[in-house]
Amino acid sequence: MVPTGAYGTWPSPIDATLAASHDGHPDSVGVVGDEVWWTEPRPTEGGRRALVRRRVDGGEESVLPPPWNVRSRVIEYGGQPWAGAVRADGAPLIVFVHFPDQRLYAYEPDAPETAPRPLTPVSAVGGGLRWVDPQIRLDRDGADPRGGGEVWCVLEEFTGPAPTDVRRVIAAVPLDGSAAEDRSAVRELCDDRHRFVTGPRLSPDGRHAAWIAWDHPQMPWDGTVVMLGEVTADGPFGAVRPVVGDTDESVAQVDWAPDGSLLFLSDLGNWWELQRVRLDALAPGAVPSTSLCPGRGEEFGGPLWKIGLRWFHPLENGLIAVIHGKGATALGILDPETGELVDAAGPWTEWASTLAVLGDRVIGVAASPRSAAEVVELDTCTGRTRVIGSPHDDPVDPAYYPEPQIRTFTGPDNREIHAHIYPPHNPDRIAPDDELPPFVVWAHGGPTGRAPLVLDLEIAYFTSRGIGVAEVNYGGSTGYGREYRDRLREQWGVVDVEDCAAVAEALAAEGTADPARLAIRGGSAGGWTAAASLTTTDVYACGTIIYPVLDLLGWAADETHDFESQYLESLIGPIADVPGRYRERSPLHHVDQIDTPFLLLQGLDDVICPPVQCERFLAQTAGHGIPHAYIAFEGEGHGFRRADTMVRALEAELSLYAQTFGIARHDVPLLELKK
Repeated sequence: MVPTGAYGTWPSPIDATLAASHDGHPDSVGVVGDEVWWTEPRPTEGGRRALVRRRVDGGEESVLPPPWNVRSRVIEYGGQPWAGAVRADGAPLIVFVHFPDQRLYAYEPDAPETAPRPLTPVSAVGGGLRWVDPQIRLDRDGADPRGGGEVWCVLEEFTGPAPTDVRRVIAAVPLDGSAAEDRSAVRELCDDRHRFVTGPRLSPDGRHAAWIAWDHPQMPWDGTVVMLGEVTADGPFGAVRPVVGDTDESVAQVDWAPDGSLLFLSDLGNWWELQRVRLDALAPGAVPSTSLCPGRGEEFGGPLWKIGLRWFHPLENGLIAVIHGKGATALGILDPETGELVDAAGPWTEWASTLAVLGDRVIGVAASPRSAAEVVELDTCTGRTRVIGSPHDDPVDPAYYPEPQIRTFTGPDNREIHAHIYPPHNPDRIAPDDELPPFVVWAHGGPTGRAPLVLDLEIAYFTSRGIGVAEVNYGGSTGYGREYRDRLREQWGVVDVEDCAAVAEALAAEGTADPARLAIRGGSAGGWTAAASLTTTDVYACGTIIYPVLDLLGWAADETHDFESQYLESLIGPIADVPGRYRERSPLHHVDQIDTPFLLLQGLDDVICPPVQCERFLAQTAGHGIPHAYIAFEGEGHGFRRADTMVRALEAELSLYAQTFGIARHDVPLLELKK
């Protein structure tokens, strides 16, 4: 007989160390010759990202040892940090961005005695020089990596000390190393008329380049344009002009079909849909683009939080690999001539926005509620899928994993709210019949993002102990069309807070959750929602606030990075028009409304949501008698990556809930709550 135990007291084999060691997922897949490569997190190695190589014989190895860290800081969120090519002699050549100095390096992995060599210089101005989305263009014979080849990529160059003193261009870096100490050796391929650009995509004949650009105050999910330029021998792109997109149309990706037509993802019809247009139709008055898979009511793209994301990839035979779905996502193969779309078989419910193609094979990163993210290959000839890298290996009996419920709730004004509900679950315990479980509402970051339907051992850490989790894709989330995400326009701190509260209250009303033991937690924009929820509602008994936005006026005045420095213009409203709203919405100015315990977690190296906001918030808290704890982590930025940090944060969060909900737990350090 399974013993009875009160919710929250259950023993679990999923401890914080286990959850931390499985945090993160493979990303940035690519091919080098006949090999598949990708990046992978290493929480126990200082949180670095490793570059992993899968050889043709199936062997897998980490290419660069510690402390090499393959990650870009362009727009702080980075993007595609590496590229590879095969030289004429058959040897692979890799270029990558090293996180600590942000320099671009070249490396010959089959010549291990040769260390990575820098290709770009260091600048002492502001945030320096940064690079992302590299593409290798070898010289004609491709034999000498120090010859006439180049790396085309996005350059982010700081021109002063402020985070907004920055320009971005597409640049060509010589492979011979001549720019390693000489900024003037970097060739700029476009001008800096636009604040933001992505890497160029070359037409099949090599004559044209297309890229995406946008400007403040638009975010890339608000409005972007596709720029087209002619490739010249040794100068910048010629005849540069916008061809697709506008300030109210978001184009998330652009690429070329084998026949030379332009492919792009546009949300002009509410959903990001795949469009095609031929170059001769780009002239004024010509035939508009054609939607290749219209009327499906689902997304074929997503928010461009990083540079170089891919939701589709053309194949040489004219078919197109696409990631698509509403809420959850699938990998499909689209015939652009017939509109037929055939999905890959398999259990996966979430495909990351990274794709590579090797002949007839498509490689991506996928996860499910029962498996962590793994590198998956689809053979388009046979329809067979298989895991080829980072295979999921259950660290504990999967009987301890939660069973998610995909739910739609009704919020204010009868609006739909999408959520994933994870009830408490443990095969070794059942709860008393007369007890309802505590629940924690998770607010995702972004806020223009969403909570994916995948296995997350941090969620299992709580559910296996008898604490439920509700992930809310509140209004403003992606995956449900532009109208759904536009609900948050000028309503941040209102719609997100209301939607999270509506889900929590609905769970309590239906008898799924204990109304007296509800909590909220979130990181980044989710940290804002958690803090705003504690100051404006009485739904929650406590909250966990992780690297949050707390002071809108400070955040709008050079307290964040350039990419999001005008994000509030759409989330809150133009500051010149509604300055009072910035103060009114900020949790910083309503600390006196908090009457529940909270835990505040912050990385001291965070330049997106800097610790100064937490410090001001805590100063306002002083004297109000609110039980709280503040833990700041040295060496951590926006998003915790080190195993020891994640362990301490998880255990502190559990201790907060145990103390607030009256749960006896002695397997985690007691979190000291100060008043």
